[in-house]
Amino acid sequence: MTSRAQGWYAAVVGVVAAAVVLGVAEVCALITGNAGSPLFAVGSLVIDLAPPGAKDFMIALFGTGDKAALLTLLGILILVGSALAGWLERRRAPVGVVIFGVASLVAVIAVVTRSGATGIDGVPTVIGAVVGIVVLRSGIRRLAVWRVAADRRETGRVPQRAVPGIERRGFLRFTMIAGSIALIAGSGARLINAGSTAVAQVRKKIALPAAATPAPAIPAGAELQVQGITPLVTPNAVFYRIDTALQVPAVDPDTWKLKVTGMVENEVEIDFKQLLAKPLESHYATLTCVSNDVGGDLIGNALWLGWPIRDLLAMAKPTAGADMVLSTSIDGYTAGTPLTVLQDEKTDALLAVGMNGEPLPVEHGFPVRMVVPGLYGYVSATKWVVNLEVTQFAKAQGYWTPRGWDAHGPAKLESRIDTPPDSSTVVADTSVPIAGVAWCQHVGVSKVEVQIDRGPWQVATLAESISPDTWVQWVYRWTPTKGSHTITVRATDANGNRQSQTYVPPAPNGAEGWHQISVQAS
Repeated sequence: MTSRAQGWYAAVVGVVAAAVVLGVAEVCALITGNAGSPLFAVGSLVIDLAPPGAKDFMIALFGTGDKAALLTLLGILILVGSALAGWLERRRAPVGVVIFGVASLVAVIAVVTRSGATGIDGVPTVIGAVVGIVVLRSGIRRLAVWRVAADRRETGRVPQRAVPGIERRGFLRFTMIAGSIALIAGSGARLINAGSTAVAQVRKKIALPAAATPAPAIPAGAELQVQGITPLVTPNAVFYRIDTALQVPAVDPDTWKLKVTGMVENEVEIDFKQLLAKPLESHYATLTCVSNDVGGDLIGNALWLGWPIRDLLAMAKPTAGADMVLSTSIDGYTAGTPLTVLQDEKTDALLAVGMNGEPLPVEHGFPVRMVVPGLYGYVSATKWVVNLEVTQFAKAQGYWTPRGWDAHGPAKLESRIDTPPDSSTVVADTSVPIAGVAWCQHVGVSKVEVQIDRGPWQVATLAESISPDTWVQWVYRWTPTKGSHTITVRATDANGNRQSQTYVPPAPNGAEGWHQISVQAS
């Protein structure tokens, strides 16, 4: 057997051993709880330790697929690292074992430092590491026996049939069985640990009550019939999702509770049944991510059903000096929201239980999330929310603030061209609709203007607005001449403030600038 072949086989042993670590950990987590999953814990630790610019880079590169990209990257690193450990274990034992030990230690630290985790949650990774190292050592030892037998066969010191009959088959059988068991058992345990299927079934059985205060009907002229324009109401299936949860929390509504603590006269606790019994309200509201760049699609508009947060805070009675509410998700994520915004009678800030006529989707915060018009999501839209601490900005910070993002996060005036698409071709000398959406949540948009090349600004036709909390559609009819053209859009809010032309990147408090596209008319 050549040295190169031995190296490849040893690398395979390393990969199988890594699969065993993860598989055994997932199976053991069936007993200790799903917080013991090392893969998702390490991924979450990577998110926590990533430098401020890493989030923007991942979102800019992969959009809402950032989590899948991170998990894929982790998978590649595990594959390469475990293969290297197997290769080194064959050449310089116990280097491979040391690599597995160090990696497992990092995984244990990641697990036990997650929100709500205990020392018990680290046990599955420890057991997985022990079994994985045993598999690594056993596989490398069997490979060595095969190599020795192969060498003896080549020198004529053993019968020709000995190697393929025993050592080779024994090695391959060992690695295939270990790898298959790890893959099947680990995958099955992961599905059970995720719990999303069970929660999804519970969600389907929930009948939301009718809103005591229903949203006004959508005006007849609110939705323009223009092909290619963004729908006025974003379907749940395509509503953007940006959060720090690699593994979507599976929260049982029967055990869910929300507590209001901190600088209050009365600490309050409410469960899901009590929340549904409150006089719920429904409102259309547009939400946007602070990472949404000029012309980006990290924004959506939906009909939300929930109970006003100001009513909950009125029960708790915040004390003098409080100016912030630190909301916490069940996975430990936090957001700091100005107290005055949540108490404002004109701001429809909700503890939302419904989205577009159905219970919240699991990935959008089921059973309860926050929806606060006028603020970027990172300071207000906490999903799977379980605690509201009334405090001060001087004493507490949300998750993204120490990472360089603005503490208050008011959403900015923006506009976007949906159609024609950038770099597309249109038919010259015909009527071409230039259309899109504009938004200034909680303020509203009063005017949208379009500029062709460097010509004069032309006022677009503005659709009727649902409310100041939602985006509005617009259209401008254009008859292009042959050639290349540049199209630019800008908006003016209801207070008369015009959208800024100067480009500002998303960090630290939201993007600014005019959206511009290029088209070819022929």
